[in-house]
Amino acid sequence: MNFYGKPNSLLQRNISKTPTGPRANMATGLFGSTAAANSTANPTQGELSKDVQIANGPDDSISNLAFSPASDHLAVSSWDNKVRIYSIDQNGQSSPAAMLEHQGPALDCCWAKDGTKIFSVGADKAGRMLDLAAGHTDPSKGQQVAVHDQPIRSCAMATVGGNQILCTGSWDKTVKYWDLRQSTPIGTLECKDRVYTLDVRDNMLVVGTADRWIHVVSLNNPGQAYKTIQSPLKWQTRVCTIFSPEANGYAIGSIEGRCAIQYVEEKDQANNFSFKCHRQNSTTERNTSNVYAVNAISFHPVHGTFSTAGADGTFHFWDKDAKHRLKGYPEVGGTISSTAFDRTGNIFAYAVSYDWSKGYQGSVQGAANKVMLHPVIGDECKPRPKGGKR
Repeated sequence: MNFYGKPNSLLQRNISKTPTGPRANMATGLFGSTAAANSTANPTQGELSKDVQIANGPDDSISNLAFSPASDHLAVSSWDNKVRIYSIDQNGQSSPAAMLEHQGPALDCCWAKDGTKIFSVGADKAGRMLDLAAGHTDPSKGQQVAVHDQPIRSCAMATVGGNQILCTGSWDKTVKYWDLRQSTPIGTLECKDRVYTLDVRDNMLVVGTADRWIHVVSLNNPGQAYKTIQSPLKWQTRVCTIFSPEANGYAIGSIEGRCAIQYVEEKDQANNFSFKCHRQNSTTERNTSNVYAVNAISFHPVHGTFSTAGADGTFHFWDKDAKHRLKGYPEVGGTISSTAFDRTGNIFAYAVSYDWSKGYQGSVQGAANKVMLHPVIGDECKPRPKGGKR
């Protein structure tokens, strides 16, 4: 039996089998009628009526969401020191499947490429691993696999030299690369400042630090930055996410209610742009807008469109190539701290949770703290047809 009283073989069976095709009826089975979800008077206004809440959520603020690349599991890291892994069935029912625990707030989590292991990092300066394929679901089975001199803010799995490598970014101003067969890092990237965010896709690593520095790294040469720039946005970076499915650039979100689309190579620089988002007109002052942080950016794994979510409690879907907003959604009742698409793009998860942007003083007892699943139905995330009006 595992930590939650379920046979280990069930979890192992779910993780070891990678689907050979998309779950064609997942959205309908999970969230109800497709026709009903598509019926709306305003084609750019989305609705939340089909969204489903994950059961048995975290007890404190949610720092990150990460779907397994190989199975129907969602990892949720939180400030209550825990990383919870949930199994999600086609009827929208979620159940706890495993747990990993830190000695301080868990600040990020990621999956092995084959979905057999979950990794997390935290304020305890440690990176930890839980081997799900081995039947390990109890926190006592977690192993420490990384360490820094300061809290570790971000992590991601990468392929370096044909091996699976854990990348960890810390407030000690370094990114370290860990081969799980060794107890010491196989390499270190010295960064300009404290690491706030990082992302990996294909052969590319992008790191966002304090003072708005952005490092772009080729994993063929992970020990040095391929390119280092300061963000085109004027204020603190909150998130950097690499384009998908083609990893030729990245999106940056900042505290100023702006998002920047940035390409890597010089030949593509003319395509760079930034835009305002997550702003609201003031109800008390004319010609004044309230500006909110962009906390999360997630790219759709199939269509290449992307989401932004922010401290204003809304999320939006965008087409970067058409420079067009596809859908906007109503406020969800609290700050959105993290988002993620599942591997097929049929499910969009978002965390309604305090983001600590206003410090301890901004923390309100009893505020929303939950993970929601939104069904991606119809053309919600599909790019605009080529040649359409912009």
